[in-house]
Amino acid sequence: MSEGRLYDGFLPGRHPFDAYGNGGFRFADMSHRGSVLALPSGIRAWPVNAVAELTDEVLDPIFAEAGSIDLLLLGTGADIAAIPGAFRTRFRDAGIGLDVMQTGAAARTYNILLAENRKVAAALIAVP
Repeated sequence: MSEGRLYDGFLPGRHPFDAYGNGGFRFADMSHRGSVLALPSGIRAWPVNAVAELTDEVLDPIFAEAGSIDLLLLGTGADIAAIPGAFRTRFRDAGIGLDVMQTGAAARTYNILLAENRKVAAALIAVP
């Protein structure tokens, strides 16, 4: 991710992803190395490098915006990974649909649903 300005922290607003891979993402003429959350409030850095690192704490920003999210796309990296049942229950109880897929598929699906002005969010684990 060498093009554009380095994204660090938080970018307000809803933005499609222009590229992913090489350990990061490009969006809004910026680049970011590492994982990201794309929420209705904006895109933010996300300190998760693998599904095994999912905790209630790293998921809290998603639930803070639950009223604005109908569907969360969880990109699990290069491979699809199982999500613990307790997390699936937490999403269901919050009224958020959860779709788990490879990060590339999640980023592409996010862009489509964002263009349709759907209430979508994405939690994307960066891929090499």
